[in-house]
Amino acid sequence: MKGERIRYQQTGEFHFLTFSCYRRRPYLATVAAMDLFEDALERVRLRYLFAVAGYVVMPEHVHLLVSEPQRGLLSRTVQALKLSVSMRGLERPFWQAHSYDFNVSTHETFVEKLRYIHRNPVRRGLVAKPEDWKGSSYRHYQTGMPGTVEIESEWTARERGWQLPEWMRTRQSDSTSPVPKSEGPGAPSAGGTLGRREALLTFGPTGEGPFSRHRRQSMLLLHDGQVPGGER
Repeated sequence: MKGERIRYQQTGEFHFLTFSCYRRRPYLATVAAMDLFEDALERVRLRYLFAVAGYVVMPEHVHLLVSEPQRGLLSRTVQALKLSVSMRGLERPFWQAHSYDFNVSTHETFVEKLRYIHRNPVRRGLVAKPEDWKGSSYRHYQTGMPGTVEIESEWTARERGWQLPEWMRTRQSDSTSPVPKSEGPGAPSAGGTLGRREALLTFGPTGEGPFSRHRRQSMLLLHDGQVPGGER
């Protein structure tokens, strides 16, 4: 159809997803609604097997940074997530019909999107600091504490003894996580150009990547919450 956005899936890349409540109504503004969404996201993550690098639940929309699922297409996963929330919510209809899907093909874009996600509540004037917003993955990056949704980070890799998630090990030639053990969570990287509190987490047998068509997955995870100058 003319004007329809083309979505590229099964590329091995991460995806920045956005979907909104019906007519941008604040159906997710309450703590109970945020809890419901987080519970649904974790259930769907376990069912379809994908990594969640970051998320934020805003009053009327959601941003996610996720890998492609091992089971099925990402589009079907998003449908399942939206259906799970709407079936347990009171509002009808709950969601807008369409979602925004952006392929994250470089380290720089990954960092930009993760920062954007975590800073969104601050930019909207809802809180003064990213950690003050309950419905996001920022607190995990700051403290390492697990939440309702499992976030794929260096903290998580440490808890697993530097192993990949079990569902990913069958796809990799080496099941040992190559996260640098000398770099603790929040430690500065050797480059030092992207913020004081960053950790490099790489999935795959090489340090290349991250987002190759050979499904080597690498994530540069920032904890400082700084928004790049060009974001809007």
